[in-house]
Amino acid sequence: MTAPILVLDLDGTLADTAADLIGTLNVILAREGHEPLPVESARELVGAGAKAMLDRGFKASAAALTPERVQRLFEEFLDIYEERIADETTLYPGVIEALDRFQGAGWKLAVCTNKIERPSVKLLKALGVAERFAAICGQDTFTVDGAAVCKPDARALLMTIERAGGHARDAIMVGDSVTDIRTAQNARVPVVAVDFGYTDIPVRDLGPDRVISHFDALWDAAQSLRAR
Repeated sequence: MTAPILVLDLDGTLADTAADLIGTLNVILAREGHEPLPVESARELVGAGAKAMLDRGFKASAAALTPERVQRLFEEFLDIYEERIADETTLYPGVIEALDRFQGAGWKLAVCTNKIERPSVKLLKALGVAERFAAICGQDTFTVDGAAVCKPDARALLMTIERAGGHARDAIMVGDSVTDIRTAQNARVPVVAVDFGYTDIPVRDLGPDRVISHFDALWDAAQSLRAR
């Protein structure tokens, strides 16, 4: 019998990364002759990966990007972001205590994010929690027939679970956005949504199995899903 496994999204779920991500976006915007975006009003740009954030950020600045331009700026973005990976980023309240509780009860932990794997690992190391996760998988971790596999493709979650040594029947996903919820639903894995992350649609409207407002509530939410 395999151990139960908790798979968590990163940006907007485990950690509040908006300030560093938007700060990096603002460096790129300034280089291209655009005004910076305020962090609070730009938070909804975060959560679908850096390429999507670049595209959204330039659209918010009334500028359009070609796919080729997005790719070039994306490479610049990664270099800048990794230099400031955790300048202002923090884990959300209750994360450490929640991870302690699940690990103490024998659960495996994993991360499935649409962030690139290298900065994901670097960030979690900077925050002091990387070693807790049996797998840290990003948008470039898995490929099938030469194409990257990332959320909301169910395979991104299922392959993360497999890499961590778990099984989908014993898994619960935790995320903050439509991407996370759809990924879990596509994989037929129960999903707990946090309502404090990065989404322009209230997570309650997206059909997750449970919604929590603090990591203190995650254990009970997970136990209720396991009991179904």
